[in-house]
Amino acid sequence: MVEFFKQRIRRIRYITNFVSFALMLVSLIALAVNGLNMGLDFTGGMVTEVKVDANITQQQLVERLEPQLGQFTNVTQSDQVGRWVIRYPIPQQDQQITDFTATLSPISHQVEVISNSMVGSQVGQDLVDQGGLALMISMLCILGYLCFRFEWRLASGSLLALIHDVVLVLGFFAASQMEFNLTVFAAILAILGYSLNDSIIIADRIRELLIAKQSSSTEEINDQAVIATFSRTMVTSGTTLMTVSALWIMGGSALQGFAVAMFIGILSGTWSSISMGTVLPEWLKLAPKHYLPVEIDTAP
Repeated sequence: MVEFFKQRIRRIRYITNFVSFALMLVSLIALAVNGLNMGLDFTGGMVTEVKVDANITQQQLVERLEPQLGQFTNVTQSDQVGRWVIRYPIPQQDQQITDFTATLSPISHQVEVISNSMVGSQVGQDLVDQGGLALMISMLCILGYLCFRFEWRLASGSLLALIHDVVLVLGFFAASQMEFNLTVFAAILAILGYSLNDSIIIADRIRELLIAKQSSSTEEINDQAVIATFSRTMVTSGTTLMTVSALWIMGGSALQGFAVAMFIGILSGTWSSISMGTVLPEWLKLAPKHYLPVEIDTAP
């Protein structure tokens, strides 16, 4: 596998680069056509805490409540056994308010409504604004770090790879219409850090080789840099994917959006660091001379 990868590394980089651009285009179209299915964290909704029999499972509650509360009903366990927090959209004017006691009594002998509150749309709008501001600040900080650490041609590849990963995750959620909530947004911020780390490892190796092998072409140097960091990338991405897969399988509906976003982000972050992170500097004519000391003219 490694020898096959070494022989065809440049072809793999170019093919995955064009695939990345195509996926970005599809994701942007999905965002423009469908938009994001914003969750109750952003749009507002109802939050009800109930106490039922200790043997009642989350699946049983969801099966009973979804027909009345809607498909975006979210059920999570509270801090005590038998207590559950239910989040669901605000009922429309023509909808009847759900009687939780009557709805859950067929599966539970004990049904007690502990609390019932509403999260207004203004709070949701504040979360949207604050989340967008957090994403913008993080991107600006990353941009500043890349400009300080690398020459702009090399930094641009890492920056494009970051944008690619975020757009792909957003495009998937727009195309599938999965709920986009605060946990998914947290996953996007985590993806930024993960993808940046992967891109920096490869870019740092490229910078070292540009200085050490000034007679080699940029294409050859990029091939060598990817090969040198390939085992590290596969081990890191593989172990992280195993952890995220466990969250996806065992975490339930509460963590499903987070796990899906992280899974897509890790996969896209791995190949974008190899493809976009190396191909774009080649297109911008990155060369060893850009990392050589600037000659100072000492003539009078």
